[in-house]
Amino acid sequence: KFMIAPPNCHIISLSLKPEESRSKCSKVIMVKETGFYDMLGVKPNATPDELKKAYRKLALKYHPDKNPTEGEKFKQISQAYEILSDPKKREVYDRGGEKAIKEGGNSGSSSSSFSSPMDIFDMFFGGGGRMHRERRGKNVVHQLTVSLEDLYNGTTRKLAVQKNAICERCEGRGGRKGAVEMCMSCHGTGMQVRLHQLAPGMVHQVSTVCHSCQGQGRRISHKDRCKACGGRKILRQKKILEVHIDKGMKDGQKIVFHGEGDQEPGLEPGDIIIVLDQREHPQFTRQGQDLIMTMELQLVEALCGFQKPVQTLDNRTLLITSHPGDLIKPGDKKCVLNEGMPMHRRPFEKGRLIIHFSVVFPQANFLPKHKLKELEHYLPVKMEAEQPESMDDDLYIYADLEDCDFENRKRHSHHHYYMEEDDYATAGGVQCQTS
Repeated sequence: KFMIAPPNCHIISLSLKPEESRSKCSKVIMVKETGFYDMLGVKPNATPDELKKAYRKLALKYHPDKNPTEGEKFKQISQAYEILSDPKKREVYDRGGEKAIKEGGNSGSSSSSFSSPMDIFDMFFGGGGRMHRERRGKNVVHQLTVSLEDLYNGTTRKLAVQKNAICERCEGRGGRKGAVEMCMSCHGTGMQVRLHQLAPGMVHQVSTVCHSCQGQGRRISHKDRCKACGGRKILRQKKILEVHIDKGMKDGQKIVFHGEGDQEPGLEPGDIIIVLDQREHPQFTRQGQDLIMTMELQLVEALCGFQKPVQTLDNRTLLITSHPGDLIKPGDKKCVLNEGMPMHRRPFEKGRLIIHFSVVFPQANFLPKHKLKELEHYLPVKMEAEQPESMDDDLYIYADLEDCDFENRKRHSHHHYYMEEDDYATAGGVQCQTS
């Protein structure tokens, strides 16, 4: 049989293998142009599964997140797949080509509107693709002030946050189903191009964001807009988060609530990140897994032993004990094992409690002189000063100890220096002293 094809049409004969001919018959596919098929790298007789495989491979290869310079290519393959994956649109394209699609074919203007390339990508992968997960909204960071007791014992805190949520009534469409139409002001591009004539034969082209659709390329009429969100697709929402602070967490540590950030149609929600901010504790300082504190001792306690209670961060009482004969010197550092901070995720293992000691000496003349003589008998014997054999007693110069007041002394010396300068000036110049 002979078949007469219209001009500019491509005739493709589909031959089947012998085993396939039993269930399928030979057919001839006529298409006016093959541009969309070529874009996806398939033949005009491609099955829906072959279209899907071709689109998946190309979409991942040319996605803007992976290939920022190939945005136009990604848009083209997305539009080609949108047309060819819809049986009605594919039939219109095969019969009349891209021109028929843009003019709406026989089905009106609704067939001519292209969806966003990202929307097609999201619908195809169903939110499960790797590239889709990378298209996320912004993360929201909150600071939570906690005490050292909270980090020691663990606690749960409630935090109220404000976030954008997709409108449930319209499911993020902004209006009723089918109400979204292509913006006629920008023809779906989201941009308006205006020409300004500078001089005869000279034209300046200016691209601006379309005011009718706010750059989205689609718009909803006022009567079809969602009453809940007013067409904005999102609503401001208050959410209470329960923040679980585990034992042993640290100052500055982050607690992440995945997918709890602001929602936006076409984007995977970002995260809410809670950053712990520890208040300063009046008694303890944390250093890794160790707790550090300072303890003040009287001289008699440092020499003769002591027992001092210390309240722990979980309200236990430790009796810090130094037995008689265990001398504590000023600046000494001692530790109590397993009384520091619990380790994160291993709360039964703890660091050390490190105690820095300072010793307070008694005030001057706390004992009369005869009592001091008695005290000398209980203290180590004085070291005798070494005396050079050639030095006589009458050659000693006795030097008494005085308090050092460096600030007053500094000011006095400066004042004295400037006074001398003034004296020299009034005397008629600088004088050299001779011996």
